[in-house]
Amino acid sequence: MKVRDMTVIALFAAIICVMAPWSFSAGAVPITLATFAIYLASLVLGWKRASIAVVIYILIGAVGVPVFSNMSGGLQKLVGPTGGYIVGYIPLAIIAGLIADRFENPWGYAAALIAGTLALYILGTAWFCVSLGKDLGYAMGVCVLPFLPGDAVKIILATLVAVKLRPVVKKELG
Repeated sequence: MKVRDMTVIALFAAIICVMAPWSFSAGAVPITLATFAIYLASLVLGWKRASIAVVIYILIGAVGVPVFSNMSGGLQKLVGPTGGYIVGYIPLAIIAGLIADRFENPWGYAAALIAGTLALYILGTAWFCVSLGKDLGYAMGVCVLPFLPGDAVKIILATLVAVKLRPVVKKELG
């Protein structure tokens, strides 16, 4: 791995760490800017670099640095009801990055983020149901449906930014 790769991965891990704590309560699961930051990383960096940046972010939070929603951190957050969403950021980055690497255009980017978000919702919602003993209908009502409009806006914005930023980063990284 080149120094440029390590630098850009660290930069995006830092961006995720700065954006993720910004959140507000939407019931059982907070609305956060983490997904937007991971959307950007996935589209701009591709699947390998983005997934490494996400893993670094999760490890930083796991050791107790308050980078998760509401300025929280620690292993208890990962095993709590919303931990599946945090861990779900990894398949989000992998899936979205793989598709974005294959289809480098705005429609491909949007499709990549939708597919990655679907994986995030599946993993996070399943963990929420298991950890709290709730049924899928309840979890969909508190963990998925309220987030669809905001995630749609984040997908559009990340796509618009990535259309301009990805070619520049890709050129610099080679």
